[in-house]
Amino acid sequence: MDAANLLGLLAGTLTTAAFLPQVIKTWRSRSAGDISLVMFALFSLGVLLWIVYGFSVGAVPVIVANVITLLLSITILVFKIRYK
Repeated sequence: MDAANLLGLLAGTLTTAAFLPQVIKTWRSRSAGDISLVMFALFSLGVLLWIVYGFSVGAVPVIVANVITLLLSITILVFKIRYK
């Protein structure tokens, strides 16, 4: 793997990992009152489009990072709806 793809994987790992504390906090507290449903819905749609883009250009780091980010984002959306 070349340096650009390694850099992309590292960047994707860090930005994706940034969602873990929010997912864990929301799950533990069973509270999502301070989370914006509209923001996370729009964000999830944007991430889905990044995945489509990643497939269209064959960018593995973009695909991997965004698939994981989408799963975490959807988890937060589910928590938001579930813990009203």
